[in-house]
Amino acid sequence: MRQQVLVLYLANSALDSDVVGWARYDGTGTIRPTTGDGDEPPYTTGVAALEDGWRLFQAAQLLPPAPGHEYDTSFLKHEFLFEKLHGTSPSAG
Repeated sequence: MRQQVLVLYLANSALDSDVVGWARYDGTGTIRPTTGDGDEPPYTTGVAALEDGWRLFQAAQLLPPAPGHEYDTSFLKHEFLFEKLHGTSPSAG
C-alpha cells in the first residue's frame, strides 16, 4: 500500500473555504510534484478534495492570536492534510 499526501491551506477554518496554498507528495512514484509547479490549486476547496476521494486526516488547531497580535502576518494557519491510499487489488479468480 502506498500513500499520496495533499496539504491544503484554506482561507479560513471552514473546509469549504478557498484554497490559498498547497503541496503534494506522491509515495506511489507516478508523479513528481514540486513546490510552485502550478498556478492553480489542485482543488478549489477542501470539500472538493473530499469529493474526489481524498481522506482528511488532520486539521490545524484553532488558536486565537495573542492580544495585540490580531493583524500580524505569519505562517498559513488553516492547514488540512489529506491522503489517498493506493495498493494492488486482489486478482480476479
